[in-house]
Amino acid sequence: MTDQSTKLADAASDIDEAAQAGLVKQLSMMIGALFASPVRNTLLLLGFALVAVILVTAYGQIRLNSWNQPFYDALARRDLPDFLTQLGVFGLIAGSLLILNVFQTFLNQMIKLKLREGLVRDLIGQWLLPRRAFRLANAGPIGVNPDQRLHEDARHLTELSADLGIGLFQSAILLASFIGVLWTLSSGFIFNVGGRSFDIPGYMVWAAIIYSGSASLVSYWVGRPLIERNAERYAREADLRFSMMRVNEHIDAVALFGGEADEKRRIEVDLYAALAATRSIINRTVGLTWVTAGYGWLTIVAPILVAAPVYFAGNLSFGGLMMAVGAFNQVQNSLRWFIDNFSAIADWRATLLRIASFRSAVMKTDILHDVESRIDFVEGKPGEVRLDKLEIASPTGCTMLKETKVEIKAGERVLIVGDSGSGKTLLFRTLAGLWPWGDGRIAWPKGETILYMPRTPYMPPGTLREVMAYPAVVKGFAEAEFPAALKSAGLDNLIGKLDMQKRWDKKLSDDEQQALAFARVRLHKPQWLLIDEVLDSMEDSTYERVVAMLAQDLKQTGVIHIGKAEAHDHVFERVLHLVKDPCTRNLAPRKPMPDIRPKPRYAVAAT
Repeated sequence: MTDQSTKLADAASDIDEAAQAGLVKQLSMMIGALFASPVRNTLLLLGFALVAVILVTAYGQIRLNSWNQPFYDALARRDLPDFLTQLGVFGLIAGSLLILNVFQTFLNQMIKLKLREGLVRDLIGQWLLPRRAFRLANAGPIGVNPDQRLHEDARHLTELSADLGIGLFQSAILLASFIGVLWTLSSGFIFNVGGRSFDIPGYMVWAAIIYSGSASLVSYWVGRPLIERNAERYAREADLRFSMMRVNEHIDAVALFGGEADEKRRIEVDLYAALAATRSIINRTVGLTWVTAGYGWLTIVAPILVAAPVYFAGNLSFGGLMMAVGAFNQVQNSLRWFIDNFSAIADWRATLLRIASFRSAVMKTDILHDVESRIDFVEGKPGEVRLDKLEIASPTGCTMLKETKVEIKAGERVLIVGDSGSGKTLLFRTLAGLWPWGDGRIAWPKGETILYMPRTPYMPPGTLREVMAYPAVVKGFAEAEFPAALKSAGLDNLIGKLDMQKRWDKKLSDDEQQALAFARVRLHKPQWLLIDEVLDSMEDSTYERVVAMLAQDLKQTGVIHIGKAEAHDHVFERVLHLVKDPCTRNLAPRKPMPDIRPKPRYAVAAT
């Protein structure tokens, strides 16, 4: 076998590079996901409503700009009746725009909400397809901290997308509306130079374009590094968050070992990395602020300076000047949208990159892991499990059964033993269909239920009754079966707590959790049970109860236990032997085999 970990890392890098291929590809992926989501129609309805509000608002802005001329001309003439009339017109226009602004804010927030719902549901749906999350976790850096991408990155991306998208559309509408107004206004600008008069068609339009264009180019040059720096910051923040979560999850062990100082050092390393990434963003943002703020202050006088020659030449009234200034500001503000939002655009681009890379890796995880020969999973005869020439690829060599052809009949109890480091958990994952890389064939009986029991039992949040029924629903079992299963596992003290909702993984001791896992098996009564070293670590009393349960309540269940030889020879009818070949054999890559392993009713019940 070749070094699989290196191949997986290379494949993960290829996927990440594919996700970074370009903005259009990433946007197409996100838009496709949203259009395939259940919120598509709601998003379209909200989008149409928002477009209508923005168009009406643009019309109101044009009316407000036209109002400038009669209002300021009335001031210049000291015409009080006309001045009061224009104030009334202003009240109507401003009141209408206020209502539109409030409604637009509501639509903006609702679009953010629905964008997040659609994107996160899509990501979670792709991530939690059978075995994908497990395979992604073994795909290298792209599989690290998926919670950060599913939660914080997705939220941030949808909020920035809504704000930037709506802002860009509104700026484009205002630009289209006011550029014609400004062109018309500046068409009458007559310049007198050296006794000669001439005009420049669309003079103020060209001035606004040159002014905003220069600002945009400088902003892009100064702020472009923010994209990479924001992506680095999000990665380091995710590492810091994970470090603190890890310590909190294992605080008992940390306290017992007196490892607080060491954990503090580890967290501080991640903290300093996050702070350094943030500091680099601050430095670049300060440089960008010199550009944006500088142009912002200049904008206060820029339109007046542009129109001043015409005004002082007497070719423009004061009201006309203010109307031209208002139109110039609207056009210039629309054109400088890129400048004002460059920092947010860089942040959005970095977040889009992380989400697109993650989604691409999730969707291509099956291709990603097609770098080794794959074990054939087939549907076999009912009442029989067959293992033929099973060889499991791993970075440290080949894990295999000494017995090359194995048949296990219904109800039979088989123990698979191996030395430390021989790959017992790897064999468990392989038999469960999570690790398909290697060679040989595994045939699970067609249509029969299989329950998998890892060394650490999984206790989902919910009531004790829901924990026992997982992943099935409580209604699928008779009421009396729950207390009977607890009693059989020696957990009589929990019968009265079946409907209590607690963190049972924190509330129960390790031995009680193992006993509860077997109570779950007793409740489900699967036809096959695959166990990973669970019996090796049980207390004697719990062990005896489990053995009695297997002998009495689950005597029809075929049991395969992967563990140590010395503890259970009297329980199992047959012993198989796991061996490790550290030599590297090259299992030639081939096309992925379809996974036709039977989909057991409770295949993930104990994982």
